[in-house]
Amino acid sequence: MEERAADLKAIRDLIERQFSSMSWSVGGGPDTAMFKSDFIPGAPLYPSARPVSVKSLDEFTERMGELARTTLTSLHERVIGTQILVFGNVAVAAAACENTENQGEVNRNVEMLLLVKSGGDWKIAAQAWDKETNSVPIPAELLVDF
Repeated sequence: MEERAADLKAIRDLIERQFSSMSWSVGGGPDTAMFKSDFIPGAPLYPSARPVSVKSLDEFTERMGELARTTLTSLHERVIGTQILVFGNVAVAAAACENTENQGEVNRNVEMLLLVKSGGDWKIAAQAWDKETNSVPIPAELLVDF
């Protein structure tokens, strides 16, 4: 039971670090080194834009850096709920997030993470996300456990 609690804490810490690394104030930008450090090499990312397309860590972080220098002058991401399922050295996590863009516009999304544990550390093997809409709200059961 102690190992399970430690795994859940490590995964929650990783999720919090992910959102923190992609938050910045006016004049700043994302902490791409911190963001990348939680992924296994070659991990794919699937942003919410459709049609679906896979992005590499480098493609995604370069895009976020460019947005920070142009149209997305500030971003604050905050975890508002999680659901985590762990089995041995694999886990899946759903993380609900609230984003405040340019010190005003607030959006919410859900990120799904596939995680693997190697050498005692949890890493993201793949990540995908989608935005909340009026017709697809974040389920109430996801807005807990953080």
